Amino acid sequence: MQQDLSNLLKLQEIDYFLGELERSKEYLPDMMENLKRELAESQLRYETALSDLEDAKLKQKNLELEVKTKETDLQKYQQQMMSIKTNKEYDALVAEIDTIKTSVSSMETELLETIDLIGTLETNIEEFKEKLTQTKDNNGKQLAILQEKIDTIGDKVSAKNGERNLVTTEISRQVFSIYDRVRKGKGGSAIVPVKNRACGACFKALTPKKIQEIRKSVKILTCDNCGRLLYWDADISA
Repeated sequence: MQQDLSNLLKLQEIDYFLGELERSKEYLPDMMENLKRELAESQLRYETALSDLEDAKLKQKNLELEVKTKETDLQKYQQQMMSIKTNKEYDALVAEIDTIKTSVSSMETELLETIDLIGTLETNIEEFKEKLTQTKDNNGKQLAILQEKIDTIGDKVSAKNGERNLVTTEISRQVFSIYDRVRKGKGGSAIVPVKNRACGACFKALTPKKIQEIRKSVKILTCDNCGRLLYWDADISA
């Protein structure tokens, strides 16, 4: 029975490893998608800033051209003041000049804001570019590692199943049947050590008699509460 116990613990370790491999089929692709999404977001942030900078520079150029045009018009109207003959013409020209000055003032304010924006975007672009470079490097390495893990899952599963088959042949059919039923029904550990005179899984207290029987390892006993197989580990159970 002691040999069955030893093999059950080996089997449980193998089954845990197999379970981790199965779970990795789900979480590894998710991890890869997160890394790819982070990289795409970093790329988009950088490209958007570049596009915004291009738009801002074009806007600056257009505003400068408009201001220059308005200033030329202003000079022309101011020169016309010298030849005005009537108050009506004078008032109309003054109104036009005031309109142009207001427009120029507004455009100059917008121009200064655009220049400030360009400075901010240029700073951001340098930061985004550095971040993108780092993300490409870091995420690229992690993606390669995760892809390698995904590619080797099948081989690892096959190898572990081979080990499992060897171990199960060395366990009595009755004991293996109990183990397999509990593992499928409860999930997690099917065989657990006694802890503090109780089941190591559900913590249901054990009778002194049952504890003695478990310590003797004459036969493998189960917890009356959760059905898991119990064993004595001197380092944990004592």
